[in-house]
Amino acid sequence: MTAPDVSTPRPADATTRLSRALALGAVIGLIVLGLAWELWLAPTGSGTLALKVVPLVFLLPGLWRFRMRVYRVLSLLVWVYFTEGVVRATSDTGLSAILAIVEVVLTLLAFTACALHVRWRLRKTATA
Repeated sequence: MTAPDVSTPRPADATTRLSRALALGAVIGLIVLGLAWELWLAPTGSGTLALKVVPLVFLLPGLWRFRMRVYRVLSLLVWVYFTEGVVRATSDTGLSAILAIVEVVLTLLAFTACALHVRWRLRKTATA
């Protein structure tokens, strides 16, 4: 029995591409939201909280290249942003509370896309 050839990547199917597009869109949305929120729309302090988007920036190349480990890391990391969004949605008022709700929605979308991506690829690998 020969081992499968892992040196040549298989083309991504429609579900994998869709989950990547959703994950990338959600992460880019979180980055833009985090920067706009902390620097212009409703800044808290001197803008140093904008650094919270740095971990998301580092994940973008891995998401683009379909790296399974990055999808797994992101599915865990988004809960930090989810928690921040829930806390700020319930404690802040005005525009900041609305931005926090948007953050919660984006984190749920990112988590769902990552979970779909990982489950679909694992299922595809098991049947291959």
